[in-house]
Amino acid sequence: MSGSWAHGKSVLVTGGTQGIGKAVAEQFLALGAEVMITGTKQRADCYDDPPEGATYIQADLTWPEARAEVAAHVERLDVLINNAGRGSGNEYDQDEFESVIDTNLNAVMDLSVRLHPLLKSARGSIVNVGSLASFLALKETPAYTASKAGLLGLTRALGDKWATDGVRVNLVAPGFIATRMTEGARQNPEREKRLMKAIPMQRWGDPDEVAAAIVFLASPAASYVTGQSLAIDGGLMLR
Repeated sequence: MSGSWAHGKSVLVTGGTQGIGKAVAEQFLALGAEVMITGTKQRADCYDDPPEGATYIQADLTWPEARAEVAAHVERLDVLINNAGRGSGNEYDQDEFESVIDTNLNAVMDLSVRLHPLLKSARGSIVNVGSLASFLALKETPAYTASKAGLLGLTRALGDKWATDGVRVNLVAPGFIATRMTEGARQNPEREKRLMKAIPMQRWGDPDEVAAAIVFLASPAASYVTGQSLAIDGGLMLR
């Protein structure tokens, strides 16, 4: 795909300091886009290897005040990547449940609505980062599951609502990707073996593979695609 379409475009990637978010930021930077990323730490250099060339905005998107501050930083916007998300070790605790929902779902709605006028002006696009939990139940993480399933529904609703504004809204659903979040499983040989049996391609996904799909959905190559979801899972959902 030619990089010309993204040259000079303004892109915001939430949670863009590591993992999938970092890969997305780096791919857009390589295409000539002006990229903003968010993270919870004070500075970008507080992270091990943040993407070079991106503008960093500190924000814990769990909180509405932080979302308002992020929106205030953005003067123009062509692409919004709602990537920031988290899980918790005890999502059956109500406070933890609500906190995860706030980060993974409420923040996406809030930020998308706040930035909609800019996206409408640019006839831009939104790509939400869901999960296989958008389709499958993860019994130990009910809040994560509920938030990612809700994100799928939100993607469809916003895709329908904003289609006449020229704003496309889509979702990617990564499977087991080699990121910090999956490090524990990758370092546990027995658990990794069980997971690989469930994945037809029998390997972990790479963040760049998810990022490439996100870039595609944001690009003119997907100009007639909205309200859709794309699983990037090595075939896991086939089983």
